[in-house]
Amino acid sequence: MTQQATFLDPNHSSGMTITEVATTLSVSEASVRNWIKTGYLNYNRNTGITTESFEHFRTNVAGKDKLTKRANKSLLDDHDHQTLISKTNSALENNGNPTVLAWEYENSLSNAYRNKEGIYYTPENICNKMFSDIPDLSGDEKFCDPCCGSGNFVMAAIRHGFLPENIYGYDTDPTAVEITKRRIYEDTGYNSENIICADFLSLSSDCDERLPEFDAILTNPPWGKKISKEEKVKLGNFLGAGRSLDTSSLFLFASMKSLKNGGTLALLMPESFFKIATFQDARRHLLDVSLISVRDFGKPFKGLLTKAQSFCATKLNHKKGNVFCCVGDRTFKRGQETFLNNPACIINFESSPEDASVILKLFGKPYVTLEGGSRWGLGIVTGNNKKFCKDMPGEDLMAVYKGVDIHKEGLNEPTTFIPKDLSLYQQVAPVELFEADEKILYRFISSNLVFYHDTEKSYFLNSVNMIVPADDFPISNAGITRLFNSDLFNWVFAKMFNTHKVLRADLEKMPLPVEFLKDRDDFTEEELLEYYGIERRENGTFRA
Repeated sequence: MTQQATFLDPNHSSGMTITEVATTLSVSEASVRNWIKTGYLNYNRNTGITTESFEHFRTNVAGKDKLTKRANKSLLDDHDHQTLISKTNSALENNGNPTVLAWEYENSLSNAYRNKEGIYYTPENICNKMFSDIPDLSGDEKFCDPCCGSGNFVMAAIRHGFLPENIYGYDTDPTAVEITKRRIYEDTGYNSENIICADFLSLSSDCDERLPEFDAILTNPPWGKKISKEEKVKLGNFLGAGRSLDTSSLFLFASMKSLKNGGTLALLMPESFFKIATFQDARRHLLDVSLISVRDFGKPFKGLLTKAQSFCATKLNHKKGNVFCCVGDRTFKRGQETFLNNPACIINFESSPEDASVILKLFGKPYVTLEGGSRWGLGIVTGNNKKFCKDMPGEDLMAVYKGVDIHKEGLNEPTTFIPKDLSLYQQVAPVELFEADEKILYRFISSNLVFYHDTEKSYFLNSVNMIVPADDFPISNAGITRLFNSDLFNWVFAKMFNTHKVLRADLEKMPLPVEFLKDRDDFTEEELLEYYGIERRENGTFRA
């Protein structure tokens, strides 16, 4: 088989920058870098992307229709921001109702703008619920919303009892700032000078600018706001954010820096904050103080698929208290130490204390993980399934499997066939992984773990991933496969990660019982449960 396409030798004609190509094609710079990586665009550090490769790509690879549709979609999902600002400012000057203006302004922002800025304005009921975890006030406490938008948290602070003269707010949107100031005046008669059009993150990292210290900070920070990598690294280094450089994480570190000892911090975060590796350093920082509560608010933002979840914490060095957990109609308390004991400080607060006891049993036995010594691979990304995937075998075609073909008991007969020339495709893992004598296949998009031990050098599409453990790994491929297919490990994986995607980073955190599997490839579910001292309940759950 022909290997995957590699970069062409660069010629020395004048070229285009990555930004220019992205602008011309109405795509992200990340898409352009991916096309360079996969060999579609010829890039040289000195001359940029050659115009020859760009024209060839635009004409023959991507196709004008596809790019035009993408550009048109981007235009449709947009709004005239200057017109919106002018209209809102005019209404403010004419004494329009600021609460109504806030609602109209928020709802006039396009999804494209919200995504770029990471802005999703918080419903009043969520603001009120988050304030319910704040301790009673004595009267002189200072409150801050570091990204106040049009003032939903600020107004909730007033309802909670904070005096308007002790309320501070920051935002980079001058129109939103004016709306917030007008809302305060309309509600209290106080003309606030503490609502400021400024970047709280920049102020937090400016050695010449000293922010006040606050007793309480509550906000919904921008999620994944598009700022340059250089700026993220600069802010992260100053704030001590480690690898947690998403803007929501940076606001956590900056807010904690401006919080008085004993003060309260509550943030509304994306669900990913509580689980994925990107936020590990931020979670560790959070769990270094006293966590009061965590709440799940479902999916309150139109057009956004992720859940919104909040935490409330007090800036005290007390890590042994109980944390109030609220998930739908369920409420219970978890010891903060149970989160600290989780791998990567995962805050899996949807799991009850009884669930946490079972998880602790798995980590209490000697174990190894797949992190470090194993090789991982993604299935073939054709870049155009309609063009390349056939439903019948033919000359120069090879069988490939899809996620639905993978079962714990074996593989379906293949129903998809693609050309053997791997250079045709957008992304292909190293051939030696596909050709390994043994490898482990698993469904990528799945709410259950579905693994298969492959010894037939099978090929597959990107709905399937693979693992090739190191030759000296102490557990056999068959043993690993059986373990991940077990009812117990399926249940524990769901309780820890609660996701419909089976991510490598999550699999690498799972504890594989090295003593139990040292001299065996197969076992029964009962033998596994007996080893851990865990009991299966009639409803399919487990208890320690």
